[in-house]
Amino acid sequence: MQSNVTASDFTSARHLGLDVHKQRHASYQKVCDARKRPIRGLWIRNGRYYARLAIEDTATGGKQTRRVPLEGVSTVAQAAAELRRLQTQRETNELPVTKRTPKFCDYVKEYFAYFELVKDAKREATLETERAHLNQWVAHLGETRLDRINKATINGFIAKRQGEGVSGRTVNLGVTVLRNVLNKAIDNGWLKSLPTENLRPLKWTPKKRALVSAAELEHVCAKALEVSKNGEQFRDYIRLMAYCGARMAEMLRVKWADVDWQNSQLTIGADGLAKNHKSRVVDFNPSLEAHLKSMLGRRAPDSQWLFPSPQRGEQDRAAKTFRETLLLARKEAGLPHFGFHDCRHYFISYCVMAGIDYMTIARWVGHQDGGVLIGKVYGHLSNEHAQRQARKLVFGPTVVAESVAAQSVAGKP
Repeated sequence: MQSNVTASDFTSARHLGLDVHKQRHASYQKVCDARKRPIRGLWIRNGRYYARLAIEDTATGGKQTRRVPLEGVSTVAQAAAELRRLQTQRETNELPVTKRTPKFCDYVKEYFAYFELVKDAKREATLETERAHLNQWVAHLGETRLDRINKATINGFIAKRQGEGVSGRTVNLGVTVLRNVLNKAIDNGWLKSLPTENLRPLKWTPKKRALVSAAELEHVCAKALEVSKNGEQFRDYIRLMAYCGARMAEMLRVKWADVDWQNSQLTIGADGLAKNHKSRVVDFNPSLEAHLKSMLGRRAPDSQWLFPSPQRGEQDRAAKTFRETLLLARKEAGLPHFGFHDCRHYFISYCVMAGIDYMTIARWVGHQDGGVLIGKVYGHLSNEHAQRQARKLVFGPTVVAESVAAQSVAGKP
């Protein structure tokens, strides 16, 4: 039976003037039992035991023969027992990956190369977010091979990031991105299981966002009309997000065909490009319906978009961004921290304060958790609103007097 020999083995043998074939056969030797009988599949070289296994290649479906080094084995009996264990794992498809796995830094490059080739597998914005997190992981793991990544190295990363003052939410996102890469490694046959299994996410307390008032929204819109030629479109954009809770990018991609006047509904993400790749329907509220009707009166006759690009020329394209107008308008309005996401926050906040159930709000804004996040982030608004309403309840002298009189009539003290 021939042995696996590397190119360097042949080179060194020739250099020393040795017979290549003798050198090759001397590399691995059969292991024999107490009766001097060779144990099938068990080899030794330089005092180290190896198991010779025929293993299916997950990529091609064919079988490859590999010699697997046996760790922590020093006797023939131990080597034979370890060989039987590996053979059992092979039969139950639990055999660990026996080939040398790539370095994490190299596999990250392969990961992004794959998504650059596969169209629409992930949006560019998602990949950019993953790149930022994976840069941190590459710096931490260095040239660690995939099968050497374990909970200790992951927990070390978590501790390091927390020590740098990074929020729990951001650290959890980083672990999720790592899990994405390792799941891909499982698909490629480099790993059998995730080292992140049973790893609990960090608990974190979300920061309370300051609620933008209706007056502040209108003030920004008014300033936009003064400082930008796109001020009217910007105003429609801000108001519409505030009345339906859409994210800034998905709002720009809404078409007039997505407005269902008959059923009083607006569809967000009909193009399949919304977050989670799922469309959703927002039922008209009075402000949303009135605003859409107002916009309809100003609709560009040559465009299908609610917000057509001002520079579209003969092509019908949606506007890419109103960020330049935002920067100018909020500076003039004296609201430097106002952003597009504040409109979504405005919508959710007023829904909560109106007493609308969290599940309905989650369906409108595209959350997949049935309202858990809304309850966690915005639940305090519901409590504060209830307390404000309670303070309006005043029991005046008339009410007290009527109550005392009623008790006297009933003969009660």
